[in-house]
Amino acid sequence: MIERELQQKLTELAAKYPIVTLTGPRQSGKSTLLRHTFPEYGYVSLEDPDMRLFATDDPRGFLATYPDKTIIDEAQRVPSLFSYIQTHTDKEGREGMYMLAGSHNFLLMESVNQSLAGRTAVLKLLPFSHAEMEAGGILRQSVDEEIFAGGYPRLFDKVIAPADYYPFYIQTYVERDVRLLKNIGDLSRFIKFMRLCAGRIGQLLNLSSLANECGVAVSTVAAWISVLEASYICYLLRPDYNNYTKRLVKTPKLYFYDTGLACSLLEIRSASQVVTHFLRGGLFENLVINEFVKGAYNSGNEPNLTFWRDSTGNEVDLLRYDSGRRYAYEIKSGATYSPDFFKGISKWAKLSGATPEQCFAVYNGDVSMLTSHGKVIKWR
Repeated sequence: MIERELQQKLTELAAKYPIVTLTGPRQSGKSTLLRHTFPEYGYVSLEDPDMRLFATDDPRGFLATYPDKTIIDEAQRVPSLFSYIQTHTDKEGREGMYMLAGSHNFLLMESVNQSLAGRTAVLKLLPFSHAEMEAGGILRQSVDEEIFAGGYPRLFDKVIAPADYYPFYIQTYVERDVRLLKNIGDLSRFIKFMRLCAGRIGQLLNLSSLANECGVAVSTVAAWISVLEASYICYLLRPDYNNYTKRLVKTPKLYFYDTGLACSLLEIRSASQVVTHFLRGGLFENLVINEFVKGAYNSGNEPNLTFWRDSTGNEVDLLRYDSGRRYAYEIKSGATYSPDFFKGISKWAKLSGATPEQCFAVYNGDVSMLTSHGKVIKWR
């Protein structure tokens, strides 16, 4: 098994809370991580119809059967169980009693917030990070192969070609998970919507444009974006609101949690197609930003990330906040360094008062270097 960076935080919090909740996209390795980290725990999945019926009809009997040290998978399938878990864990007063896992963030967190607030730590597990793949010896040979393959564990565990894996993943997700989150009648239109979102990676989110191309109302598109967010397909990177200038863009940008899934939606069938694809720059940017997102989640934190753009086109791809300081990153898919990498960052640094030590450019070249404007970092 590939070691997951989140394991250390998971073990630490299990010793401090009676319940630990682990959420993330379907097939990101949540059950595997929990069973590997806590081999002495029992395991039950509420995806199993019999277990779901047992937990629904007789929650007290269910908890009497599983009174302690139990992993409950797909816990959001029986929301009524959470109140009984609360009462039971309060009475027992021990740490590490239950590990809850679920792939529907909205449904799971709604139940957690209603019944388990203050009693559970909440962690998020995404597909493999660059560092995890490198440490596990499964990192792809080139950045284009890494973009195309993505990081879902089953691809590596079962040696499945991405072109075979993702279409079935998308089909299952849409036909099963989407219906649980939202009553969508025309699923083919929703799939078209997902493809259109993939074509807008790294771009400002334009709900009206998406609505026009899908033939639905703007309010429907907004609701569908929420569905993608709740099921860990997409996320929105918010603009930075520090008032350095009045002419700031205030629209978020759209990214996918996994570039392999995005490539499938873009109908990219091989890594060689990524090289010449018109969205290669956006996909590389998505890949890099995902590492910051995964790094935060794997440390048990929420990502504190934004981007900056003014109305004249000056832009910083990523701003990261850490210990009260801002760090700026420009992301370029090219393999050759250019001083233009720091054009947008230099404008931002002048307005914000940032120093070159806070400015970085990430590119696909082979050499890291220190310039007068900031540090250039090779992706690999």
